[in-house]
Amino acid sequence: MTSVLRLIAILSLLLIPALALPDAGSRPSGCPTLDATDPATRASLMQYVCYYSAPPGAPGHQAKDPTELPEDLEWPPANGRDLVFSHTKSVYWVHLQVRNPGTERSAWYLKVNYPLLDEVTFWQTGDGITETLATGDQRPFASRAVDYRYFLLPVTLDGGETRSLTIRIHSNGALNVPLSFETAAEVIAHSNHLTLTHGLFYGALLVFAVFNLLLFFSSGTGYYFYNAFYLAALGLFLFAMGGFANQYFWPDNASFANTSIPLSLSLCALAMILFGRSFLEVERRTISETVLKGQAWFCIGFLLLTLILPYNKTILLNTVLAMTVISSLFIIAAVRWKQGYQPAIWYLMAWLIMLVGGLIYALAAFGYLTDFLAREALMQSAVGGQVILLNYAMVQRWRLLNQKLLDVEHNARTELEFKVHERTAQLRNTMRELEKANRKLSTMSLNDALTGLHNRRHLNNIFPELCAEARRTSQPLTLALVDADHFKSINDTWGHGFGDTCLQFIAEMLTRHVKRPRDVAIRFGGEEFALLLPGTDAAGALNVCSALLQDIASTPLLGPDGTEVRMTLSAGIASLNPGETQNQLFERADEALYRAKSEGRNRAQLSDTIAAE
Repeated sequence: MTSVLRLIAILSLLLIPALALPDAGSRPSGCPTLDATDPATRASLMQYVCYYSAPPGAPGHQAKDPTELPEDLEWPPANGRDLVFSHTKSVYWVHLQVRNPGTERSAWYLKVNYPLLDEVTFWQTGDGITETLATGDQRPFASRAVDYRYFLLPVTLDGGETRSLTIRIHSNGALNVPLSFETAAEVIAHSNHLTLTHGLFYGALLVFAVFNLLLFFSSGTGYYFYNAFYLAALGLFLFAMGGFANQYFWPDNASFANTSIPLSLSLCALAMILFGRSFLEVERRTISETVLKGQAWFCIGFLLLTLILPYNKTILLNTVLAMTVISSLFIIAAVRWKQGYQPAIWYLMAWLIMLVGGLIYALAAFGYLTDFLAREALMQSAVGGQVILLNYAMVQRWRLLNQKLLDVEHNARTELEFKVHERTAQLRNTMRELEKANRKLSTMSLNDALTGLHNRRHLNNIFPELCAEARRTSQPLTLALVDADHFKSINDTWGHGFGDTCLQFIAEMLTRHVKRPRDVAIRFGGEEFALLLPGTDAAGALNVCSALLQDIASTPLLGPDGTEVRMTLSAGIASLNPGETQNQLFERADEALYRAKSEGRNRAQLSDTIAAE
C-alpha cells in the first residue's frame, strides 16, 4: 500500500507542471522565441511576431480571451513587416514569445507606438500564471499600466523564464500596430527625445499663435486672428492625434478621445478657409469666394455631424474635407499669384508643403503607409515649414501694404502739391485779374471816359506832387488852363453828340502837342482842359499853347449837316513862383484864362503879361 501511495505521489508531481501549462490551442506554432537580453534581436522584433486577423463572423472575432480561440488557428508570421491595416472591422490578435536567457530577473516593456486604438488587451502567461491588462483610448486613461500616451505592457522575466505575450486589438479607425520591445532605459530615452521634440514643436505653435493674437489686438487686422485660430486648431488636432490630448486634457472622458480628432480637424479646416480668404484678399462675388464660402459651411455642418456619426465615418469625411480645402487654397493662391499678388508665392509654397505632408500623414493614419512615427515627424516638419512660410508671407504682405501706404501718401502729397500749385496759379491769375480790374478801375477813376484824358481827380492827385517837386528841385512848373470858345452854341446848334465829337477832337489835339513823357493833359470840366508842364517855364508853355490854338483854329470839323465848323480855344498860363501854393497858381492861371476870354478869345494869356493873338 505504501508503494502504491508513493507511485501516486510521484505521478502527481509529474502532472502538476503539465496541468499548469496553457492550452496548446492558444499557443501559435512556428513563432520563434525572442531573446529579450539581445538588443539586436529586440530591434528586429517583427521577425518574432505572429498575428491573426478575425473578421466579423470568424471564430476569433467574438473571443475575449486567448483560451477561447480555436486550436487549429493559423498564425501567419509578420516576417519583419509592421502591422498596418486600414479601416477594418476585424479583430487582430498578436502573439510574441519572449525568453530571458540570463540568470537575473529583468524588466522590459512591450510598447504599441500608436495611441488611437479603441481596445487593447494584453495577456502574458508564464509559470502557470496569466496576467491581463485591458486598456485603449475608449477606456479611462488610468486603465493603462504606465501614464504614457502610447500603450505599454510591463514584462518582468526571471532568469531562464519564457513568457507568452498575446494582444487583442480592435478599433473603429485605422489599425496601426507598430510594436517595440524595450528596456526601461530605452523607453525613457525615447520618451525624453520625443518629449523634447514635441515640446519644441507645440511650444513654437503656441508662441506663434499668441504672437499673431497680439498682432490682431494691436492692429485690428483680421488675418492675424484667423492665423492664431488656425495654429490653435492645428495644434489641438495634432495633440489629439499624438495621444497627448487624451493623456492631459480629458483622461476621464474616453468617449471624447476619438470625437476630439475629427472635431479639431473641422475647426482646423474652417480656420484655414478664414485665414486664406483674408490673407489672399479674395474678392467678393468670385468663383474663389463662392468655393471657400461653400467649404466653410461644410466645415460647420461636419462639426455637427461629428457629434452624431461614428468616428470611422466622421474622421474620413473631415479628412477628405481638409485635403479638399488645402487643395482649393493652393489653387486660389496660384491664381492670386498670377494676378500679381506677390505675397501669394510664399503662401503657395507653405500650402504645397502642407499638402504633401498632410497627404502622407493621412495615408499613414489610415493605414496605407507604414511607420506612423516617422510620418508624424514628417507632418510636424511640414507644419513647422508651413508656419514659418506663412508668417514670412504675412511679413511680406505687411511690407507690401506699407509700401502701398507710402505710395498712397506720396501720391496724395504729390496730388496735394499739384492742387496747391494749381490753386496758387489760379490765385495768381485771379490776383492779376484783380490788379487788372483795379488798374482799369483806377484808370477809369482817373481818366475821362469820353476823351481818354486824365480827369480832375488825377489833377488833384498829381498837382500837389508836381508842386512839391518843383519847390524841392527849383525847376519850373507851368499850368495852362484851356477852354473851348462858344461851346454852348455848338451844342445848341448841332446837339450834344457833335459837341462830344468836338471835345474828343480837342483831346486828340492836346495829346498831339503835349509830347514829353511827364507832361499831363487833363479834362477837368465840360469843355475845360488843363496842361501840367513840369520843367517848362511860362515862355515854353506859351509856345505850346500858341501852336495848339493855331492847329485847332486851322482844322475844321464837318457838322452833322455837312457844314464846316471851326473851333477856337482860349488859354491862361501861369508858372509856379517861389513860396506860392498850388491854389494860388491855379487862381493865377484861371485869371489869365479869364483875361484871354475877355480880350477876344482864341488866344493864350500869361498871368503876368498879355500875350499876342
